[in-house]
Amino acid sequence: MKSVEFIPSGVCSKKMIVECDDNEIITKVQIIGGCPGNSLGVSKLCLGQKIDDVISTLEGVRCGMKSTSCPDQLSKALNKLKETK
Repeated sequence: MKSVEFIPSGVCSKKMIVECDDNEIITKVQIIGGCPGNSLGVSKLCLGQKIDDVISTLEGVRCGMKSTSCPDQLSKALNKLKETK
């Protein structure tokens, strides 16, 4: 089991906690701050998915005129999780 706490930048959320099993299947996504409904929905959609699949889906998603979004920041958190030993 691997876990990481990630501090996103440029978005409303303040912290992301993500975990995966040894097969890189996401077992936990907690997004603190931001839009509650969207954060909860994105978190639930990620559970049980392979890290690489979620990264490829969420990477580059923008929020309005911002260059990033909470989903894009979650892809960065998942990349950091992959690097965790």
